Amino acid sequence: MMNIKNDIKNIYLIGIGGIGMSALARYFLQKGKWVAGYDRTYSYLTSQLEDEGAVIHYDDGVEMIPDNIKADKNSLVIYTPAIPDTNLEKRFFMQSGHRLMKRAEVLGELSRAYNTIAVAGTHGKTTISTMLAHLLQYNKNKAHAFLGGISLNYNSNYINGRESGLMVVEADEFDRSFLQLQQTSAIVTMVDADHLDIYNNKAMLTAAFNEFISKTPQHLLIRYDTATNINAKSCYTYDLFNEKADFYVSRFRQNGMYYRFDLHTPEAVIENLDMGVPGRLNLENMVAAAAMAFMYGVNARDIREAVADFKGIKRRFEIVLHTRKVVYIDDYAHHPEEIKRTLHAVRTLFPGKKIAGVFQPHLYSRTRDFADGFASALETLDVCLILPIYPARELPIPGVNSDLILKKMQHDNARIITKKELPDYLKSHKPDILITLGAGDIDRLIDPIKAVLSE
Repeated sequence: MMNIKNDIKNIYLIGIGGIGMSALARYFLQKGKWVAGYDRTYSYLTSQLEDEGAVIHYDDGVEMIPDNIKADKNSLVIYTPAIPDTNLEKRFFMQSGHRLMKRAEVLGELSRAYNTIAVAGTHGKTTISTMLAHLLQYNKNKAHAFLGGISLNYNSNYINGRESGLMVVEADEFDRSFLQLQQTSAIVTMVDADHLDIYNNKAMLTAAFNEFISKTPQHLLIRYDTATNINAKSCYTYDLFNEKADFYVSRFRQNGMYYRFDLHTPEAVIENLDMGVPGRLNLENMVAAAAMAFMYGVNARDIREAVADFKGIKRRFEIVLHTRKVVYIDDYAHHPEEIKRTLHAVRTLFPGKKIAGVFQPHLYSRTRDFADGFASALETLDVCLILPIYPARELPIPGVNSDLILKKMQHDNARIITKKELPDYLKSHKPDILITLGAGDIDRLIDPIKAVLSE
């Protein structure tokens, strides 16, 4: 079996600008590999990768592939399921005899080369992975980390653990990718119905999580409520305030948008932790991250320092703007349960304030499967603006559009709006609190929205 860390010299990534693919690109660049790739869109991420040494082009064509990649059949070519078989470069590599691997397969191979902590669950993977990776930097062994978001502490979705043998990785259930991993330890957050285009029903999704859990030989940490619903024979549990869990919070105090708390572990209580990012959901995620860091030997003093130093993640309850007149928060929530929990966190932070939300549905299939859930979650907003569906990898489904959600809502201040119309709407309807929600390209509206609200 090839050793990806050592046996490959040239790496080519189709879709190099994706959040997961760019993390791999950064890993290989820092390992001294020659890295190139294609993406259809120039972005801040691809610009950073070019500055870091990657060779990138933005037109799909065999003639654009670097000659040394074409000539070296030992080059590793990586792609994601989002790349269709009609992609000219992918078709070329499928026929050329090059080594062609999915991103999940590459992470699977890397997981065999490291002591791997995999973070799984239908919600919270990116936040917990980033928190855990940050906490582990305070350990003498540190850790490599492949993240699904940009850590504000490191301005990157990859954290270089140098010579560490430890790795943190998100275990993505989409396309059963997480079953490719060979993890040593794992965290499981929640198992809510999702990706029904892959799993058909929740029972099949739960079966996949049970298979993932069965392959975890060392530390297994599961959210308390989740642990009662899956086949975890031996595990630690975590929760926010539930004293039945092995790890939980007590003496919770709120100071404005931020928190001070004690963390209970099976061995001791770590007192007076200060949380530097807002949102009770973030606090629950920090309990999971700190619990696993504790199991990997990070001491109480270093956990306290690391928690206070954690700055957050782009698009995960990110405070984009906070002035005397307006607060603007951006969040990646794209599932009804995530939206419900995120909006509850906003209400808790800003009681009595008028909250407006802009939601971009992600995928036709998810909109079809969870229209009722989206409608119920979004009804808690004072003003709800729904953008057209972001299709990602999917073709349209007849009868499925954003209006499907709107028609199920009992709400006088909900409407469909286009991205072009949104800035003018916000100019004339100044909200107290604004939150943007979604996993598509709504992030491209962040700077224009911030500019309008700052006027």
